Amino acid sequence: MAITKITTDVIDMSGNAGGLTWAKGTTAEQPGSPTAGDLRENTETSRTEVYNGTEWRNLKEAPPSLTVDFLVVAGGGGGGYSAGGGGGAGGLRTSYGSSSGGGNTNESSLSLSIGTAYDVEVGSGGAGATSYSLRGSNGGDSTFSNITSIGGGGGGTRAGGLYSGLNGGSGGGEAGDNSGSKGLGTANQGYDGGENTAAATGAAGGGGADSPGVNNGGSNSGGAGGSGLEVNIIGGTGNYYAGGGGGGGQNGYSPGAGGSGGGGTGGTSGGGQNGTPNTGGGAGGDGNLNNSGGTGGSGIVILRTSVSQATFSSGVTCNGTAGGGTISGVADGSDYVYSITVAGATDTVTF
Repeated sequence: MAITKITTDVIDMSGNAGGLTWAKGTTAEQPGSPTAGDLRENTETSRTEVYNGTEWRNLKEAPPSLTVDFLVVAGGGGGGYSAGGGGGAGGLRTSYGSSSGGGNTNESSLSLSIGTAYDVEVGSGGAGATSYSLRGSNGGDSTFSNITSIGGGGGGTRAGGLYSGLNGGSGGGEAGDNSGSKGLGTANQGYDGGENTAAATGAAGGGGADSPGVNNGGSNSGGAGGSGLEVNIIGGTGNYYAGGGGGGGQNGYSPGAGGSGGGGTGGTSGGGQNGTPNTGGGAGGDGNLNNSGGTGGSGIVILRTSVSQATFSSGVTCNGTAGGGTISGVADGSDYVYSITVAGATDTVTF
């Protein structure tokens, strides 16, 4: 190939409307014997790079960006003991679809940098209470980038000093006998748990992402968990998350139903049901025959963007694939969806 040398000190291209075309290719196509000052566009990394005499280095420039929609749901709270309150649902934050959980509206989509690793963590469900000395435990927080959803509050236990539900993403329900208070939800994430209005044995339900937990209303039956929120970020319809757990009831009376979105039903002659995994559903409270409260459902992080593949660290399970690595998104229209069901405190995702 002929080489044309330009000897003038100044090149005036101001009369041209087009751009200057540089050499370009993948990393593997870099020249074998480059000279210091060689400049090219790397089509694999979408970066302009220069050879400094020793190695190829990227020019200092802002990395390309992409828009990512998110649904971040924390783990649900555990159910209380002995006519125990229902566990509150895990906090729910989203930028996608119709949302009114906790009085919130949709948040803005995130603008992220390609090639940058972002934190991702899926919260575990809170443990159910197994004795008079314990409330239900709060669920674990879930995180993506700078978005954190708070774990659901544990349900109260029918014992001295432990009647009150715990605060969380959604609040835990009060235990039976009207001797405590409801757990409070977190603004923009979920609702308060239910509380008791009279000294009856039935416990109140845990709060959900779309409504509060139901009071026992002076009844020996358990109150229902608050309803979860429909967020169809994965496509289709009817995808509910973060339902509250039902309150436990007196033996022979009705248990509180779990809220839509994975809330567990309370117990009467048995223990409370677990929240559904990867929904953030609160657990059902224990019935009045002293078994145990249910365990809250684990959370989930769902991402939707235009990039067809993403790279995850080794602790992540995404779209059913465990162990991390490069995972393809599930196509939905012109977007790709990544459903992350397992991720620990040190895990990341890179687009």
